[in-house]
Amino acid sequence: MKSIKEKSLFSCVLLLANYSLAQQMRNPGLAENYAADSSYFFYQLPDYPRDCQELYHQCSSFQNASGVYNIKPDGLSESFEVYCDNTVDSGGWTTILRRMDGSVDFNRSWAEYRTGFGFMSTEFWLGQERLSHIVNQKKYELRIDIINSEGTSCYLTYNNFRISDGWGDYKLVSLGRYSGTAGLCLTLCPTNMEYGNCSCQATCEDPRNENGCNNVCTEEETCVCPNGFLMKDGDCVSERDCGCFLEGEGVIKDGGIHINSDCSRRCSCNNNQLTCEDLLCSTDATCQETEGSYQCQCNPGFVGDGQNCTVIATDCMELYNAGVTTDGVYAIHPTGWVGSAFEVYCEMESNGGGWTVFQRRVNGSVNFYRDWASYKQGFGTPSHEFWLGNDKIHTLSQQGSYQLRIDALNSQGGSVYSLYSSFSISDESEKYRLNVGTESGNTVGNPLYHNNGQPFSTFDRDNDDTITYNCAEEHRGAWWYTYLLHHYHHYCWKWLVGDFATFCSDSNLNGDYEETGVKSVFFWYSYFNPNLPQCGMTWTEMKIRPV
Repeated sequence: MKSIKEKSLFSCVLLLANYSLAQQMRNPGLAENYAADSSYFFYQLPDYPRDCQELYHQCSSFQNASGVYNIKPDGLSESFEVYCDNTVDSGGWTTILRRMDGSVDFNRSWAEYRTGFGFMSTEFWLGQERLSHIVNQKKYELRIDIINSEGTSCYLTYNNFRISDGWGDYKLVSLGRYSGTAGLCLTLCPTNMEYGNCSCQATCEDPRNENGCNNVCTEEETCVCPNGFLMKDGDCVSERDCGCFLEGEGVIKDGGIHINSDCSRRCSCNNNQLTCEDLLCSTDATCQETEGSYQCQCNPGFVGDGQNCTVIATDCMELYNAGVTTDGVYAIHPTGWVGSAFEVYCEMESNGGGWTVFQRRVNGSVNFYRDWASYKQGFGTPSHEFWLGNDKIHTLSQQGSYQLRIDALNSQGGSVYSLYSSFSISDESEKYRLNVGTESGNTVGNPLYHNNGQPFSTFDRDNDDTITYNCAEEHRGAWWYTYLLHHYHHYCWKWLVGDFATFCSDSNLNGDYEETGVKSVFFWYSYFNPNLPQCGMTWTEMKIRPV
């Protein structure tokens, strides 16, 4: 049966009539026969008629007068008043409901609907108990007359109306065949739709309205899908009729993924088509619920998509020993590191492999003139120019014995490198103090000689030995600066103070990439190889690996 809704209902009347008598009154020949045979019926009348139709045929003076009368249906010990309507369709209608102007509140309890309420002269409900006694005497016809707010009238009739008694909760047992003119003043919704408040309509593609409203309403009320139904191609269908319906889970939205509770099966929806496949978590992963869905997640100490998990090494050498031999960015988790794994660049293809890179300069695209917090946390990207971060460098260098290698290129294409037998820096409480061992390489000197044992300095955290100036500001970089004063011998990183040259370091790999002044150059100097250009550096890399 299609859903029916009044268009701004103005008036509604429900009427009952004995179906067989109503049919005779609509047929004059039958009516005459009925009248000829009714004399015996009149002498057998009960104290009260059982409905308005019996009253209509018992009393000729009643036939033109609608009003309030007493009836007593079978099974009731006392009579009660009803409104009899003789103006509609041959008369004899027992009115069970009337609504006209909203003067009576129909939002009532079960008990009130059972006994009835309102006033026969205006708005009322006859009562379920009385109605059940009436309609269970014989076959009744139900008529509904409606006038909408535009003044249009219509009616509906059902030729076999009956409800159960109180023991059956007054269930609507039968309506029978429908006829009438309801289309004149009622909106009829398509099959599987109902008339209701305009709202965002869920669809097979978006069953939970996660993508916003899928139904643009032009009226406050319209035909909508009932609960359990979704829109598909302009019609309402059950969830099972959606292409991505999954038993036990409902409908998966288009583009969505569902993994079952033991992560053994993965289903995805694309273009309203469901595809399912077996899923196997890695032996180093577990099935976990996250934000209402399940997924394979790598166990602590491993990284990956859950189906393929790789051990999180403590440094690049562990990865190298595990068979990773390609340069690139990898996740590591050093011993003692508090927090999640972090990415580093691993040099695996040269210098023996297994190097964890913590500094690189390539083209000056990243600004290295930064504050203490930036050098503490790190900046840049491991695949290009970056500083790993002093906290990470400290944790790495404290988990074992490490050597340090520094590679550099200058503007003339010359390459230099220094290899230090040991390397570590202290924690922040000791200002990330540098500790390096003996140096070898082709530098033919030790550019970190004066820096060994010195704390780290930035322009906003002056930890160098001089009280005259801030070395990090003078050299526009962050480094393990000291204070040195020599007889004047001009190099690109020294400046004149009286008859002496002063400088803070023989190296500064975090200075300005392009020289902006005598002191701010990016340099790596060797006393024993002064002919090798060491001021115009164009590329550097600092890296460590276990000894």
